[in-house]
Amino acid sequence: MGQKVNPIAFRLAVNKDWRSKWYGKGKEYTDKLHEDLTVRAYLKKKLVNAGLSRVVIERAWNSVRVTLHTSRPGLIIGRQGKEIEVMTKEISEICKGAQVKIDIIEIRKPELDAQLIAEQIAVQLERRISFRRAMKRSIQTAMEFGAEGIRLRCAGRLGGADIARAEGYREGKVPLQTLRVPLDYGFAEARTLYGIIGIKCWVNKKEDDGNSKPPQGRGDRGDRNDRGGRGGDRRQNSRN
Repeated sequence: MGQKVNPIAFRLAVNKDWRSKWYGKGKEYTDKLHEDLTVRAYLKKKLVNAGLSRVVIERAWNSVRVTLHTSRPGLIIGRQGKEIEVMTKEISEICKGAQVKIDIIEIRKPELDAQLIAEQIAVQLERRISFRRAMKRSIQTAMEFGAEGIRLRCAGRLGGADIARAEGYREGKVPLQTLRVPLDYGFAEARTLYGIIGIKCWVNKKEDDGNSKPPQGRGDRGDRNDRGGRGGDRRQNSRN
């Protein structure tokens, strides 16, 4: 099976939500889609050092709400909120004069965010740190912060090799086909001197989603044993 599915898209409407929440049809849909792509590219370039994990865009009539999930909200806000005002103005121009509101949500544990882990490894590879050292350090840190499992995969001219290859490391439980598992996925690219190296990250965050069945009590098993025992007595009496 050579087909691959994006883990986020695979879990939509199960335990993941859309990152663009609006409705459009015809040319309107095309225009809004390109606006979203431009906004995300602008924010990714401007907030490259702010620990930006994901951007959620919501639209209602002539208003746009942009929610930024970041591990460093102070860098985004800036002194006296000046950076927010600049971004609001520029995003409004991209969205053709729509009213823009920017919300910021802080990521409490960036060590367990798959996107931030992948970007951190990409930064280390660009600084010519060994990819094995960077991957093992990220895995160790994630497991120390309470992850159930983590899987990393780097592909490209690793270590400046002439032939591109892929290497991966895995620790703990990372079931990719179990939809009820709270799996997080992130992808980043490291632009090195020898070419681009792609980093993929899967993190099992070990969160109870409420779908697990409660364990059966001893009373239930005892009742079954009692019923079975009584049935055995009946059979024995009938034989006698």
